[in-house]
Amino acid sequence: MEQKILLLTGASRGIGHATVKRFSAEGWRVLTCSRQPFDERCPWPGGEANHIEIDLADAEKTVQAIEVVKSKLPDGRLHALVNNAGISPKDEDGARLNTLTTDLRTWGHVFNVNFFASVVLARGLKDELTAAKGAIVNVTSIAGSRVHPFAGAAYATSKSALAALTREMAHDFGPLGVRVNAIAPGEVETSILSPGTEKIVAGLPLGRLGQPEEVASVIHFLCSDESTYVTGTEIEVNAGQHV
Repeated sequence: MEQKILLLTGASRGIGHATVKRFSAEGWRVLTCSRQPFDERCPWPGGEANHIEIDLADAEKTVQAIEVVKSKLPDGRLHALVNNAGISPKDEDGARLNTLTTDLRTWGHVFNVNFFASVVLARGLKDELTAAKGAIVNVTSIAGSRVHPFAGAAYATSKSALAALTREMAHDFGPLGVRVNAIAPGEVETSILSPGTEKIVAGLPLGRLGQPEEVASVIHFLCSDESTYVTGTEIEVNAGQHV
């Protein structure tokens, strides 16, 4: 049987790590992208050979990385692209940056990573995704639909834009046989949780933090043959935080 291949951005921690583990366990080959070199402590097989070190904030380098990705696809087929990378800068005291306190360079930096990189990768790998009748999953956020106490304005608006992009891409990629969906995680237990998150969690219908593995499972579903008639949707993965 053909081994399916996933390209995952933002693979170095949290949801990204959990996604690599889930897809690897399901027999997929995972190409990982992050700003950091491959960490030998990562337990998945073939990790270093399948890792691409790239700063998605640099559009030119992102374009160049597409050729590296293609060189790692032996039959020119990519079965899934998961745009998971995201940044949310804070001020010097760790507080959120709002529309009044975010400088223009920070706006540009955030949008390059959180939004434009997804466009560049999807367009650059269109033929490979089409050849595999693959899937794209964009990782948005609960912050894309409401003001969040910790996520900054640039982060929130970039994720809202990514949700809109998902609909546009579903319309454009659908005739090629490529499905495009998004997931919107809420409060997930990772190393970058902000102080005060427990107050948000206390008000959630399910009353608990999410686990990275739970988010990875939804990503896997959207990339698998179990969701072949699902496209253009954004799935909330947030314990009912959106209700």
